[in-house]
Amino acid sequence: MANAEGFVEAVDRADAADVAVVAELADEATRVDGVGPLSEQTWLQLRHGASGARELLLRRPDRTVVGYAHLDLSDPGEGPSGELFVAPEARGAGLGRVLVQALIDEARSRDKTQGVRVWAHGKLPAAEHLAGRMGFGAFRELWQMRRAVGLPVPETSQPTGVAVRTFVPGRDDDAWLALNAKAFAHHPEQGAWTHDDLRRRIAEPWFDPAGFFLAEDADRRLVGFHWTKVHPAQSGEGALGEVYVVGVDPAFQGGGLGKLLTAVGLTHLAQVRVDGEPLSEVLLYVDGDNQPAVSVYTRLGFRVHTVDVMYRHQG
Repeated sequence: MANAEGFVEAVDRADAADVAVVAELADEATRVDGVGPLSEQTWLQLRHGASGARELLLRRPDRTVVGYAHLDLSDPGEGPSGELFVAPEARGAGLGRVLVQALIDEARSRDKTQGVRVWAHGKLPAAEHLAGRMGFGAFRELWQMRRAVGLPVPETSQPTGVAVRTFVPGRDDDAWLALNAKAFAHHPEQGAWTHDDLRRRIAEPWFDPAGFFLAEDADRRLVGFHWTKVHPAQSGEGALGEVYVVGVDPAFQGGGLGKLLTAVGLTHLAQVRVDGEPLSEVLLYVDGDNQPAVSVYTRLGFRVHTVDVMYRHQG
């Protein structure tokens, strides 16, 4: 689909020059909107390539890139999903509709049985308006919650026979992936991680095994983990810590292991220094309808900071 202002080019993998342009445009969108337009998973797939993904580049007639959409086709259960944004300087000319329609058409060409799902980050009014006009309905919210890094961490007892240590890259990969799949069997976005997914994150500048905690039982089997992350300071905001992912073997749930691992990670993040300064806040992501988890995080001092909305095309 195209209009007088631009057209969409769909490719299996964007070249390095286009990736660099998309990164610049995304930075500008973040400054204008106050929230990044793309998730970590999309960034990794854009930079490294991925089977089962399509990149849609919104170009002016002179081929200048002014927008981007990512289509992930790897989930046979839930169907195609996407993310997209238009550069702030190109908004208001109908290009958002062009890009959304191209994403719908591309998804239909790959999977005619299920409607495309699209993430909109920050619950921005413009995104809500466009979603409504294009026949999308909201069905899921992902909350980013934050707490001050210096808030007290509740004391927790260590379950009998459990020891906590840090992750060793190369040695713990297989065991961690198996535990992650078991702990998140109900959550394919997390539970379906592969060796490539893990290796790409280990290769990221932010990765630090000292902030990746593993719990072992008396037989030295992994039964839980808390992977933390540190985001560098940017746009006038100090460095942030993240409760990146906490997982517990279903056989060990309900015994306090999750609380222990959460406390271990929060204590670690409170001690982290970036350029000599403590982290400003700690963030995490949780589904808005997961009330048990929201209640736990609220008691720990977390409050809702931003909301991402997933829409499904109804057409």
